[in-house]
Amino acid sequence: MLRGLRVWDTELPTFDPAQAPAAPLPLFRQWLREAAEAGVPEPHTMTLATADAAGDPSVRTLMLHDADERGWHFATHRGSRKGRELAARPRAALGFYWAAVGRQIRIRGSVTAASAEESAADLHRRSPGALAAALVGRQSEVLGSTDELARASDAAWERARREPDAPVPSWTLYVLRAEEVEFFQGDARRRHVRLNYRLTGGGWEQELLWP
Repeated sequence: MLRGLRVWDTELPTFDPAQAPAAPLPLFRQWLREAAEAGVPEPHTMTLATADAAGDPSVRTLMLHDADERGWHFATHRGSRKGRELAARPRAALGFYWAAVGRQIRIRGSVTAASAEESAADLHRRSPGALAAALVGRQSEVLGSTDELARASDAAWERARREPDAPVPSWTLYVLRAEEVEFFQGDARRRHVRLNYRLTGGGWEQELLWP
């Protein structure tokens, strides 16, 4: 079955790395916008890879909250698996993949936690559903039954409607400060373009990578 699946069965955009900006953030924003315009569902969805104190890796899918000069923003509970792993090893990698345009972006760097005030502001800018999910809490803990989750979720939704500014002290906004960002443009003839940005003492340096 796997060998019969089609890959990039559509016309892909071209990418000229010679025209790329000096820093990766403007190009990231451009590619994200172009993915959305191409009809990619939830283009702000990304994978986040972390590792625990022993070096064992974990990966999961979550939403990008922002991307600015400080870095790439995401959030979770401090007590979740990713929160605990970031406390033990404050480094991570992000991955974006947009099949409709044959593009992916890989980002790697150090991670810092934002202040409690900024974390709360991030949460309360989101939807009532996001607040309700945060109010449920206990992320990554063992769940006794789906009925237990349903009861906790119903109570959380009721509180979110009643208190749109309800505090969730464990909710934490994290910012990944990129040290390396790779842009990959797929090509039907497998002549993929890979442009890598590396942060050095003098700023961002660019290099092409063999596909």
